[in-house]
Amino acid sequence: MSGAAGAVAVEECAVQIANVHDKPGYLIRRCQQIAVALFLERCADFGLTPLQYAVLRAAEAQPGLDQISLAGATALDRSSIARLCLALEQRGLLHRATDPQDRRVRRLSLTREGHALLQRAEPAVQRMQEDLLAPLRPPERAAFLAALRTLAAAHNDASRAPLRPPAGDEAA
Repeated sequence: MSGAAGAVAVEECAVQIANVHDKPGYLIRRCQQIAVALFLERCADFGLTPLQYAVLRAAEAQPGLDQISLAGATALDRSSIARLCLALEQRGLLHRATDPQDRRVRRLSLTREGHALLQRAEPAVQRMQEDLLAPLRPPERAAFLAALRTLAAAHNDASRAPLRPPAGDEAA
């Protein structure tokens, strides 16, 4: 490719990439990457990932919830929730008990260690959330979160793991 043609190709590529960088899906993915990186950095001392935190918080909110309902409550697929619950159980943070009425069902509850870890980690999690939104003014933060909630709710069923509140949940 000649010099002039190469310059035109690079310029066209830059325009196409800039176009990608302006797409909402791309920006949402970038923000998710950044949020995960900030979470892992701020919570390194606790050995928690964002998904592990979500699972522990959901199990704390609804002790005795079955593993499949917990998957729906955290918008995770069944294989991911099984893997996460097993890892948290092995760390002594989550207790999985077989349901006496249906041996295929696993009932979940936090252990004392799980409660203690969440208590210790919460200030770091809160700081991470604040740091993530720090570039926005307070009214922009509220509007941004409202817009994200609207998008997530409107497209929930398009997800491969939709959010499904547990039966009997007021928000269902």
